[in-house]
This record gives sequence, structure tokens and C-alpha cells, in this order.
Amino acid sequence: MSGKQYVLSIDNGTQSIRALLFDLQGNLEAKSQVHIEPYFSEHPGWAEQHAEVFWENLCLACHNLWENTEIKKEALAGVAVTTQRSCVICMDKNGKPLRPFFSWLDQRRTEGIQPIGGIMGVLFKLARVDQTVRYLQAEAEANWISTHQPEIWEKTDKFLMLSGYHIFRLTGEYRDSVGSQVGYIPFDYKRLQWCRDKDWKWKVSPITREMLPELVPPGGILGKITKEASLATGIPEGLPVVAAATDKACEVLGAGCLDPNVGCLSYGTTATINTISSKYVEPVPIIPPYPAPVPDAYCTEYMIYRGYWMVSWFKKQFALREQQIADEKGIEPEKLFDDLVNAVPPGSMGLTLQPYWSPGLRMPEAKGAIIGFGDLHTRAHIYRSILEGLAYGLREGKERIEKRSRISIDRLIVAGGGSQSEAAMQLTADIFGMPAIRPHIYETSGLGAAIDAAVGLGLHSGFDSAIKEMTRVGKVFNPREEHREIYDGLYKRVYLKLYKRLQPLYEEIRDITGYPKRH
Repeated sequence: MSGKQYVLSIDNGTQSIRALLFDLQGNLEAKSQVHIEPYFSEHPGWAEQHAEVFWENLCLACHNLWENTEIKKEALAGVAVTTQRSCVICMDKNGKPLRPFFSWLDQRRTEGIQPIGGIMGVLFKLARVDQTVRYLQAEAEANWISTHQPEIWEKTDKFLMLSGYHIFRLTGEYRDSVGSQVGYIPFDYKRLQWCRDKDWKWKVSPITREMLPELVPPGGILGKITKEASLATGIPEGLPVVAAATDKACEVLGAGCLDPNVGCLSYGTTATINTISSKYVEPVPIIPPYPAPVPDAYCTEYMIYRGYWMVSWFKKQFALREQQIADEKGIEPEKLFDDLVNAVPPGSMGLTLQPYWSPGLRMPEAKGAIIGFGDLHTRAHIYRSILEGLAYGLREGKERIEKRSRISIDRLIVAGGGSQSEAAMQLTADIFGMPAIRPHIYETSGLGAAIDAAVGLGLHSGFDSAIKEMTRVGKVFNPREEHREIYDGLYKRVYLKLYKRLQPLYEEIRDITGYPKRH
């Protein structure tokens, strides 16, 4: 292929699907975005969507892209797909979805599953991980389907992630990237492969090896665009599809984070801090690092499940005024929310938030908390305390990763929707006490997938050279010393002590109300 070359990234996020054309210098040359309904809910806590809805909108995004760019399809070298993680789909023998897929936002659990017995069950109790295993059993979507919809499970031939579904629709192959395997499936996170036959994870759910796709490392070839997929999407038939990773993992790569001393903050619906490492390191004991967007590596991730969801929650509950003003003036509401943050001094006059709005595996009884209220506090203080609380939580994650990996994080890059807020970027630099770097491009997940494609197709000699050529610094926010001192005091003397002191009360709340349930 002669002339300038491009790679197509398809990014299926939680709220939209984007088709993105990148050149080999990391420039976004064309973009099409189609907003989607993330899920429907037939019962409280359920979150499902028809896989066909996402496929149809993927096709629409691609067609819109071709209509709005002068770049010729002949210049395309390949395609990579990145998706939201932990979304599972049951497929029948004819390659058709049997039911709506489970979104990662789905909260249902399967109660009453028989604990794993025998010697293995005894060992779990001795190691004091029996409650963790019970949690995994209750959370596994396959257990809910086999328990409540046994006729569906009986017909299930393949059990795929959303990424694997898109790969099948594009190539006709039941293959998926190693980098996309995040969820309650029998995956060996240390070996980066399906579990060995005798591994205990096969006993957690009814999933069998035959139900799972063939795994390909990031940068490997998953297949080629079929004639049917070409007609549906407009992507040229025969174009190679390259393995990438989940959107969070690709975001790390697209932000330019390839070394363990570089931390990537993701200010998205789920807020995370990640590093990429060749060593298997559990930032929190018993919670594995996830597969990286590069081969034979791990994302040492620390997660706040309800991250920038909390910002959306605040806007919905308390910020109707700003939304109305923005609509009247025809401006983006984010500008007004930055004004709201900047109207409050650093530290929110002592108002301190613990961002555990949703319990998780490592803290199943945890709840959110805001302390330090006084009569001068307003909703602006609450909003700033949310941003500060999330940054405190991720700073704690940074320190956990450093302690467990024995590697200092000396460079901080911030991606995700929240990174577009100037106020959020500045307070992040102040709380971490180090420069916070915004990448040159917002579409870091798509760029990460494009980097996988560029390396896999030999358009760049390796990931180091691809990072050098395709990523760069956008804007740097330097910490302000007078603010750093306030935040350092609140973080060390208040925030870090919150959970330990409130945890007994969370347990009492759980005992009295029954929420969240025990397993």
C-alpha cells in the first residue's frame, strides 16, 4: 500500500459508539459519533441492552464517517475495536444472541448458590477467602442466567464479551483479544489465558471451555472483514482486524503510558489509576491486575467504581440551574460547573468526601460519606468536595500501586471526560503534588486501539516507537504550593483515616438494614 495510511478505531463506550480515523502520527483525521441508549431496565438494578442495537449503531457510525471524510477507503491499513468491559452475551449455534446482554452497570446477584465443597471448599475457608468466592459466584452473570433462565443457558453455544461479539460480526470468527477479558469468567489473569482445566474458577460458574473464544494477544490479527460485514459497515472486505483491549486499557496506551513509572488517571464513569507493568502486581490483595493493551503485560489498576458518575449524579440532583443557564446561553454546562468549583477555596472549607458510593469486592460493606458540614457550606462546596474526594481516592490508589510494585510513579497523565475540566485538572495537580498532564487528544481510548493496530500491522516497529510518534503532551497543570499544603494535610490527617473509623458503622448499617446483602 502506497501513500499516507490510516487505521480505523471503533470505540464502543457506555453512552456512544465512535468511528475514528487516525494517521500514523496520532492525529484524528475524521470522527463519527452515534449516541446510544446504554441500557434498559425491566427491574430495579437491572441493566441490559440488545447486542444488535450496538452492532447497528456501529454500522451507522462507520457509514457516517465515510460520508463526512474525503479520505479514501483504500488508504485504510486495518481496524481495531475497543469496547466497554464486562458486558457478556449468550450466543446460539447459529451465531445469534439468545437474550439481551448484561451491561457492566447491572447490579443483580444470584442468591442461594451452593458453596464450593470438598477439599477446595475447606482450603478456601482456611485461607479466609470463602466469602470472596461466594461473592464471585453471586456476581457471575452466567450463574444468574443458568438459575433463572435455564432454557437460555441450555441453548448457549458461545459466551462472549461485547468485544468478542463485534469481532464475530466483523470477521465471522469466534476470537477476542486477551486485552478484553475483564469479568466474571474463568480467565487466568496471571498467565493471561483461559484457566487450566483444574483451576477452581471453572467451579464458580457453569461456563465451559468450549463456550469461550480463541484468545489473541494485543496487536495480533483476529481475522479479516467479511463480505457481509463490509456491506453492513462500508469497511473494505478483507481488511485485517487487529486485537486491541478494553476501553480503559486502551485509554492508558492512548494517553502515552507504557512504563510502570507513568500513571494514567481516568476520569470516567468509573475512575481509575493505572500503570502498565510486565510484572504481575495486585494493587489490592486478591484483586488481579487486568490485561494490558500490549502483549505479556498487566494494567495495575486501582478503581473507584462510581467515579465521575458522582459528578453526573450531582448535576442531575442539584444543578438544574446551571443546566438551564447553559441551554439559554447556548454554551457547554461544563464551563459553569468549573465556575462553581472555582467559587470555593481548596479543601472545600473542610468538607471531605469518601467516594465509596457503591460497594465492591474489597470493601463489600462500604458506603459513601461526607463529613465536616457547617452552616457556610453550599452545593458548590459539595460539588468541589466530590472532585477532591475522587482525587484523594486515586492518590491513595497511586500510593498502593507504588508500595506493591516498589516503583515510584513520577509522571501523571489524566484522560477521560473529567480531564476536560480545567478546575478538575488543577485540583488533581494540587492534591497529587505533581504536574497533571492532559494528552494532546481527547479520544485516548480510540488512539490506544489505533496504536495496537499500527504496531500489529507493522506500521510502527514497536510500542515504544508508536507511543513516541502517536502521543504527546497537550496541556500541563502544575501544582500550586499553597494549595498542595492544604490538600496534603486533609489527605493524610483526615481522608486516610475515614474508612477505618467509619467501617464499623458501615457494618452496623448493613446489619440493621440488610443493604448491601451478604453472600
